[in-house]
Amino acid sequence: MATAVVRASVRAARDRRLRVPVRAALLLTSSAVQRIKNLLEHRPECVGLKVGVRTRGCSGLSYVIEYATEKGKFDEEVNQDGVRVFIDQKAQLTLLGTEMDFIETKLSSEFVFNNPNIKGTCGCGESFTL
Repeated sequence: MATAVVRASVRAARDRRLRVPVRAALLLTSSAVQRIKNLLEHRPECVGLKVGVRTRGCSGLSYVIEYATEKGKFDEEVNQDGVRVFIDQKAQLTLLGTEMDFIETKLSSEFVFNNPNIKGTCGCGESFTL
């Protein structure tokens, strides 16, 4: 059974133009790439991370990040700077054009999704609506 990796937050990317190629499913920032490499160092059996969405939270959907030991039959693969991220089939349209970042502050460290497709987020920042 897959286990959750870390906490992820949602940010609406309204007034921000993402530098994402037109057909890119997901763009990883350099800090996200580095964090994924660090996470996978300790798990040699894993080939990457898998990103998906689940129905939960106050706004409806939230992101789920898990370790992946193989690519699923219908998963979209993003290979950037030597890091593999698989997008679950159900999340592919939701994540289209999204930037995945890793932010570390004094109080928290988390992956943040700057998603231009979302219409709103909840107050805590853990769920969103399309």
